Amino acid sequence: MSEQQKLGADAVDEAIAKGIDLDGSPIPAAKLELYHQVMGLEAGRQRSGVSNTMRSRIVRIGAKHIPQVELDEMLMAADFAPLKEKEIAFYYGSK
Repeated sequence: MSEQQKLGADAVDEAIAKGIDLDGSPIPAAKLELYHQVMGLEAGRQRSGVSNTMRSRIVRIGAKHIPQVELDEMLMAADFAPLKEKEIAFYYGSK
């Protein structure tokens, strides 16, 4: 895979679909099977709304890139709930 193909979440999804890791090595069949099994369960799960999922993704991914105070401010400015204590402990506790 070229460096451009290794960027973003789509790169991971594409690699999984091909069964080839980003470094070019094959993904073991047992790992692919388990991944597809769990993703199948998730695909069948009832959804209640998009807003909660959006917030969860923002927190999960944003915590990797954005300082806690800044992410908290951004969430509130966008009319999402601020970071919860358990999210702060999980995503920022060991930093």
